[in-house]
Amino acid sequence: MNASSIQQAAAEAAGAQQYPKGALYVVATPIGNLADLTLRAVHVLGLVDAVACEDTRVSGGLLRHLGLDKPLLALHEHNEAQAAQAVLARLAQGERVAYVSDAGTPAVSDPGARLVAAARAAGHRVLPLPGASSVTTALSVAGDVQGGGGFAFVGFLAAKASERQAQLRALAARPETLVLFEAPHRIEALAAALAAAMPARPVTLCRELTKQFESIETLPAEALPAWLDAD
Repeated sequence: MNASSIQQAAAEAAGAQQYPKGALYVVATPIGNLADLTLRAVHVLGLVDAVACEDTRVSGGLLRHLGLDKPLLALHEHNEAQAAQAVLARLAQGERVAYVSDAGTPAVSDPGARLVAAARAAGHRVLPLPGASSVTTALSVAGDVQGGGGFAFVGFLAAKASERQAQLRALAARPETLVLFEAPHRIEALAAALAAAMPARPVTLCRELTKQFESIETLPAEALPAWLDAD
């Protein structure tokens, strides 16, 4: 399916809904597999006047794949407070603006929360476009959320070892499923810390979710360091 066919299918599926002007559209993008982009997201990305994004190179590539050419506004963790003002100025002029992070649902662990808060405080509508999320994707295959126990999204732990150990000691006492993020270069340190803090607790390790070399493994925390060494 070419870009024009994708846009036509998106318009047919999502075009009947109202998309007010002067609104911020928070758009979820794929976490790896481009086919996970929703038709509604495609339609809105084609409708908006500008796209605020975490990385203009990443989002520019996505838009080009869809055959779209939109002004891109860089808005990331280092400039969010200042860049939000440029978005607010466009919203005040009645423009539709989308915000996308590099992957997944914005403002969960990625930037976007400050922008959303600023837009709401200025009286603008903020409309969510649901889609891919690494949090819910991992939870769906972990098989660890039992009954009404629920889960807690923790995100990234502290980089400093002593602070991380203190966090894990507190988390070990919590009964609900915990969702952690970690960078590849620190995964071995996290595995050792988990093994020490909660050795019997099952851990589901998800890597490259939705991508060609996707890997999902569940094992006790105490076995995680050895498994990583052997992998």
